[in-house]
Amino acid sequence: MPAIIELRNVTKEFKVLDRHEGLKGSLKDLFSRDHKIVRAVDNISMSIEQGEIVGYLGPNGAGKSTTIKMMTGVLEPTSGEILVGGNVPYRDRIKNAQEIGVVFGQRSQLWWALPLVESFKLLKDIYQIPDADYDDMLALYQSLVDIGHLLHKPVRQMSLGQRTLSDILAAFLHDPKIVFLDEPTIGLDVSMKAKIRTLIHALNKEKKTTVILTTHDMGDVDALCKRIIIIDKGKMLYDNDIEHLKGFFGSYRTLKIRVDGDRKAQEAVIQKELPDLSVTADEEWITVLVDEERAKVIDVLGQLQRSHHIRDMQLEEISTETVIKKIYEGGVQ
Repeated sequence: MPAIIELRNVTKEFKVLDRHEGLKGSLKDLFSRDHKIVRAVDNISMSIEQGEIVGYLGPNGAGKSTTIKMMTGVLEPTSGEILVGGNVPYRDRIKNAQEIGVVFGQRSQLWWALPLVESFKLLKDIYQIPDADYDDMLALYQSLVDIGHLLHKPVRQMSLGQRTLSDILAAFLHDPKIVFLDEPTIGLDVSMKAKIRTLIHALNKEKKTTVILTTHDMGDVDALCKRIIIIDKGKMLYDNDIEHLKGFFGSYRTLKIRVDGDRKAQEAVIQKELPDLSVTADEEWITVLVDEERAKVIDVLGQLQRSHHIRDMQLEEISTETVIKKIYEGGVQ
């Protein structure tokens, strides 16, 4: 089966003014021709099959959005080839737009003052969706998330979670081959995140829609993606499944402890005591990441017990979030 998305040696460069500081620098910039070339995407190749849910991950500024914009036809690559559903996106923009769905952050495609059902009807006409297919999609939506109470509610009166849910439903309405989701659960509470993840998974399974997901929420990745692609500074660092990725860090364990005193202050003390280990603190736990090829967890715990009163502890496998962080830091070559 041919891949539905194919990128071959894709590079995207931008010509950027080399700006100067201060008022004099700003005046100089008005007449300056001093430019530099910034390579946002650097020789990336990937092949994605029909029906996959792929997590496309990277830190801010890694080149994720630039890649997505090239796949949606907004940008033309500087070099390389892109095929999306058999189309060259920047050449066949209208045809490509008919076969994809997009949810970009908080940029809604719904009409603010109209009830949701009116936005759906407008999208039905824009994409020329047959009546029977439109009715089938609404029935499917009703069975998955019970949208009856939202259909006649103006978008401006919806909560953030309801608008995000509605935007995702709108993106899938014309039964596209591919849907691009950019941070779909950002800012949402735990309940709504779970609902949206369940919806995306169900639509992917029911319609065999390929989903490209960019997110910083590792809960989205764990819940939805079997395969992840990681880029940083425009270069691809990793392309494989999550379990294979965790195999790189199979010797790592996460030790979580509760100690007496202020957690942030104790974090600094423990970091000095364990300078070769990663120590972090949140509102509940102090977390120590232990590589058992270098130090045994039981030895680290014993050292901590000698200098701190430990009220509680947990031992966990390394999380997806920690693995991704270590890759950004150069943990996988």
